[in-house]
Amino acid sequence: MAIGNIALAGLDQEQLLHMHYQMVLVRRFEEKAAEEYTLGKIGGFLHLYIGQEASGVGALSALRPGDYVASSYREHGHAILKGVDPKLVMAELFGKATGCSKGRGGSMHIYSDEHRLIGGQAIVGAQLAIGTGIGFACQYQNTSDIVTVMFGDGAVDEGAFHESLNLASLWKLPVVYYCENNQYSMGMAVTKAWAVASLEPRAAGHGVAYEHVDGMDVLAVRETMLRAAERARNGEGPTLVESLTYRFRGHSITDPAYYRTRDEEAHWRSTRDPIALFEEKLKEHHLITDEEINATNERVDGEVEEIARFAEESPAPDADELYEDVLADGSGAIAWRNKPSTPRD
Repeated sequence: MAIGNIALAGLDQEQLLHMHYQMVLVRRFEEKAAEEYTLGKIGGFLHLYIGQEASGVGALSALRPGDYVASSYREHGHAILKGVDPKLVMAELFGKATGCSKGRGGSMHIYSDEHRLIGGQAIVGAQLAIGTGIGFACQYQNTSDIVTVMFGDGAVDEGAFHESLNLASLWKLPVVYYCENNQYSMGMAVTKAWAVASLEPRAAGHGVAYEHVDGMDVLAVRETMLRAAERARNGEGPTLVESLTYRFRGHSITDPAYYRTRDEEAHWRSTRDPIALFEEKLKEHHLITDEEINATNERVDGEVEEIARFAEESPAPDADELYEDVLADGSGAIAWRNKPSTPRD
């Protein structure tokens, strides 16, 4: 279908269809990762992004290529949306040498200096302090770059949250703190963990601008993030964005999610699926057809199969690489770039 001069939220048809493609790609990538995990090809922990695609696509579409993103361990989708080749992301999940972290990080440590994706941080809330520091560097170097810190509702109760917002507010750092509130911190419902219903009072306590957005509406997220990014670039300081979303799977792939009902999950899947909601909006404005949706699904299915094939066929890291890029010495940190000729304690 070719319909010209039709825009939605300031985006033309090509841009909107690309956002739809990105959402489908992230969904299928995560579903394939779950499949490969059950086959024993992926080990360790695996935290899936299924259900949160609009939150990620909307937020990261508002950034410039030179902007930084510091993320949590639910970051596969963030990496793909930041521009990291999905093949390299999947290879990292497989622990292969072709992975974006050379197979050493796995699911929770996806990283790309080229794309300014600063982790994958496995420690809850660590990215808050790291992102704040990068924001200071951007300000100190007088660049136009900003930092988006992606974190879940569980990180809000960490001390790093308050310390980071306080410093960023004091120094008006170019940081957007983006909380993907999927309503469950591991197995703890937000309604049982927070004494207040939203993050607005916490933002106000540090003098930080606050925005709340429906994280299942990709265009609403984008518009919210554009405003927050503009404030950061204009020297107006940080914004705390609370994106209300929902993960369709458990906290990790081994989590049966007994802390919530199957009726609740079915309700969100049937009425609030972010991909289905976006498709309905595009069809309402005559920007996509069912045939085009099916074609996108088929295209992505083929791409994801190739992504998994690449990871499967990639070589494992060489054992000698264990000694590279390691900081270890009792008398003071020394970088071992090559395997030492004699053993060291």
